[in-house]
Amino acid sequence: MLKPESFIAGDWIAPGATASPIIGPVTATEIALAGGSTLDTDAMLHYARNVGGPALRALTFHDRARILKKLALYIGGRKEELYAINGLTGATRRDGGVDIEGGIGTLYVYASKGRRELPDSRVYVDGEVEQLGRTGAFIGQHIATPLQGVAVHINAFNFPVWGMLEKLAPTLLAGVPAIVKPATQTCYLTEACFRMIIESGLLPEGAVQLIIGRTGDLLDKMGPQDVVSFTGSADTAQMLRTTPALIQNSTRFLAEQDSLNASILGADADADSPEFALFIKEAVTEITTKAGQKCTAMRRLLVPDHMADTVTDALTAKLATVTVGHPDSEGVRMGALASMAQKSDVLAKAAQIGTEARQICGELDGFQPVDADADAAFIPPTLFRCDDPDAAEIIHSVEAFGPVSTILPYRDTAHAAQLANRGEGSLVASIFTHDPAIARDITLTSAAWHGRLYINNRDTGREATGHGAPMPHMVHGGPGRAGGGEELGGIRGVKHYLQRTAIQGTPEIISAITGTWIKGAPQSENPTHPFQRTFNEIQIGETIHTESRTISMEDIEHFAHFTGDTFYAHMDEDAAQRNPFFPGRVAHGYLLLSFAAGLFVEPNEGPVLANTGLNGLSFQKPVSAGDSIKVALTCKRKTKRNDEYGEVAWNATLTNQDDEQVAEYELLTMVAYDR
Repeated sequence: MLKPESFIAGDWIAPGATASPIIGPVTATEIALAGGSTLDTDAMLHYARNVGGPALRALTFHDRARILKKLALYIGGRKEELYAINGLTGATRRDGGVDIEGGIGTLYVYASKGRRELPDSRVYVDGEVEQLGRTGAFIGQHIATPLQGVAVHINAFNFPVWGMLEKLAPTLLAGVPAIVKPATQTCYLTEACFRMIIESGLLPEGAVQLIIGRTGDLLDKMGPQDVVSFTGSADTAQMLRTTPALIQNSTRFLAEQDSLNASILGADADADSPEFALFIKEAVTEITTKAGQKCTAMRRLLVPDHMADTVTDALTAKLATVTVGHPDSEGVRMGALASMAQKSDVLAKAAQIGTEARQICGELDGFQPVDADADAAFIPPTLFRCDDPDAAEIIHSVEAFGPVSTILPYRDTAHAAQLANRGEGSLVASIFTHDPAIARDITLTSAAWHGRLYINNRDTGREATGHGAPMPHMVHGGPGRAGGGEELGGIRGVKHYLQRTAIQGTPEIISAITGTWIKGAPQSENPTHPFQRTFNEIQIGETIHTESRTISMEDIEHFAHFTGDTFYAHMDEDAAQRNPFFPGRVAHGYLLLSFAAGLFVEPNEGPVLANTGLNGLSFQKPVSAGDSIKVALTCKRKTKRNDEYGEVAWNATLTNQDDEQVAEYELLTMVAYDR
C-alpha cells in the first residue's frame, strides 16, 4: 500500500485519517491512500514567499540553470525507481518513457537555454534601449525580474512526472518558488519524483512544496505576485479561474485544458505516398499512446473524400494489431486508462460521439485484455467515422479522453481548414502534405485557432517529433477551448513568471541596474590592454581608444582584388557618384572592420582565447580614400560559459577624422578566467 506524503514548509506529512483510497486501474483494487491531512496554507505561503523566493532570487539565471542540469542528472540516475511504479498508473514502460524521460529532458533543455539565452544576472534585459530625448541623456529600457510570490501548479493525472517537471523547469529558472498539486489518481508517482528533488539537496530551502490531496483554501490566499498554472478539464479551469481572490488580485492564471486536436491528410496524398504512411502511423500512435490520455492526441482525423475508405481500412487493420493488457506483460502495446472513473467517462463520451458517427472498431463485446480483467480500466482502441462532418456538433465539441478518434472526410483544402477550426481552439493541429501551397493555405486559415501546427512529410525523416509531443522549445497551449494560455516555448515559458518593467533614467543608472554598458554610461581605461586581462579582471565599461588609421585608394583597390569584392561602389568613380548612398568610390565595410581589428587587437598570447562572432553590425557613414578611422572598444557585458572561460561582449564604435560615427557592432570573445 503506497502512502504518498505532502511536503509542507520543510516537513513531510503522511496521509490523514480521512485519506482517500486510490483504486489501481490495472487490478481494480486499492493500491494507495492519499490526502486527508490538514494543511497549514499560511505556513506554506510564508515558507515559499519569505524563504524560497528570496533564496532563488539571490541566484542568477545561470546559477538556477546549473541547478536544473544537476537535478536532471540526479533524477536520471534514479529513474528506474520511477519506472518500477509507473505500471501502477496503467501505463506501459514505453508510455512511461514519454512521461519520465520527457520530464528529465525538459529539465535539460531549460538548463541549456538558461545558460545560452539568459544573462548571468538577476535582471533580464528585454529589448533595445529607447532614446527618450534628443541627446541620449535620458533613456528607457524594459527589464524583467522574478515575481515575488509563489507559483501554484495544479497538474493532470496523465503525466505525473513530465507534468510536474515541465512546469517546474521554467518557474525555477525564473526564480519563483512553486507549490505542486498533482492529480490524486497518480500522485504516488509524482511524489516519488518530488522526493528525489528534495533528497538531491540541490534546491534552496523553500523552493518547492508538494500537496497530496485537496488544496484547502490556498487559492483564496493568492495575491498579485502569485501565479496559478493549471492543466485539466475546461470545467475545472473555469471554476478555478473565477476564484474571487484571483480576480480581485489580478493573479496570473495559466490554463491548458480540453483540446479537440485535428490532423489533416493533405489533398495531395494518395495511398502510395509517404505522407499517407506517416499519417496512418502517427494516428495509431496518438490513439494508443498513454491509452489516448494525452491532451495533444489526434481526436479528429480529416481526410479527403476520395481517401476516406482507404484511411478507414488502413487504420482499422493497424489498430487490430495493437495488444491491450497489463502494462508489465510482454508484447502489450497499450495499457489501461488511469482509473475506473476515467473509463466510465470515456465510454460515456464515446456514446455521445456515436450519435453522430458510426463505430468502425473498438467494440467491448468479446474484448479481453492480456493478463487482466476486462472489468478493470481497459478499453480497446476505438475508431468512429462521420460522413457528414458539417452537420455534426458533438464531434466538434465533445472530447473522449481515451483511445478514441473519429474520421471526418473533407471536400477540399479550405473545407479541411474550416473543419479543423470548428474545434474552437486546440493545442495542436497537424498537416501531412508534401505540397507547400497546401501547408501555407491551411496555416493562413487555421493558425489563429491552434497553439501549434505540426507539418510532416517525407522530407522530415526521423527528425519529426510527432504530432502529440510538446517540445520544451515550442509553445504548449492554445486559444479558445484549449485554455487561452501557454507553457514551455523556451524562454517564453520563463517570462510567465517574470514581471516586465519599464525603467527610465540616465545611461549610468540604467547600466548599473542591468549590468550592461550602455552608450553614454561611464567608461574607464586601464594601462594594461584589455586583451591581456582575464575575464575576472575586465570591468564593465572598460574602454580602449585606438590610434587613427588613414584609408588610402591603394587600400581599397588591394582589398577589392584580394577578396574578389569589386563592387562598382569601390571601383568605379562615376557609377559610385550615381549611387544615392555614396559621394564616389568608398571603402568596403569589411575593410573597415578588418582595419578596426588591426587597431584594437593585442597580438601577443593572453587570456583572450577566440573571437566567436559579432552582432548588430551597421554602417552609418561611408568612408572615402583620405578619411581616417579610429575605434572605441568598450566591455559591454560578461557571461560565464563554463569552468574555464567566459564570454565578453564588446561594443565597437568606429568614428572618422571628424568624430562622426561610421560603423558600430558588438564583438564577442571568449576569455579565460585565469592566466
